[in-house]
Amino acid sequence: MQIWLLFFLCRRIIFSSQLFPFPNSHRSLFANLTYFCHISLLCYHKKMLQSIFILFVVFFSMSIHELFHGLLAFKLGDPTAKIEGRLTLNPLKHIDPFGTIFLPLFLWVLTFGEGPIFGFAKPVPVNPLLLKDQKWGMLKVALAGPLSNLIVGISFAFFARFLPQNSTLFSLFYLISIYNFIFAFFNLFPVYPLDGFYIFSKLLPERFYKIKIFLAQYGILLLLLILVFGLNIVYFFSEFLFSLISGT
Repeated sequence: MQIWLLFFLCRRIIFSSQLFPFPNSHRSLFANLTYFCHISLLCYHKKMLQSIFILFVVFFSMSIHELFHGLLAFKLGDPTAKIEGRLTLNPLKHIDPFGTIFLPLFLWVLTFGEGPIFGFAKPVPVNPLLLKDQKWGMLKVALAGPLSNLIVGISFAFFARFLPQNSTLFSLFYLISIYNFIFAFFNLFPVYPLDGFYIFSKLLPERFYKIKIFLAQYGILLLLLILVFGLNIVYFFSEFLFSLISGT
């Protein structure tokens, strides 16, 4: 199956671009096959490099996300994240064995490197009792993560506006922007343990506490449903926002 996917991928790239012109028709069958194998390997290596870059983007985006949670909590009076050494962009400090390693690699294999590839980091510890703003402190901390990804995504989409669309740098900026938008929007779903759950719970009137209990109790199941059926919606809005800002 991987071979057929590679064949169709390479055929699409060859037909849709001028990067790899077809060999002359008078060449031998062996030469044509050799040429096609060479192009297939180039396509394969290109996809591999792109997938590796996406994994780095995922780690970077998660580190930014968790860093902003910790920074805002620290600013609001909670030093827990700083004490545990989590106020850093070093992804090793934010690694969760399942969310940072297994899940991205599993999605990478499952989608043959096509994506979407994403994951989650080890949550930054926050002690709500130490926050100066007892009413809205946790909501602010929860918003900080998605907001940081939105800032990164908007920044790279804006700079991509001034780059040729067929350039490698534009493609890299596109990937950074899209994946940060995906992280931001995905984390805003009001499902435990995502940031959106804490935001929604804080804004939800107390008389609707049963909804909060339901979202917490069945959070993992709802999260799996979102992964299966909701990612296309997230990707659509991410693509739309990138196109709007980059002018593409």
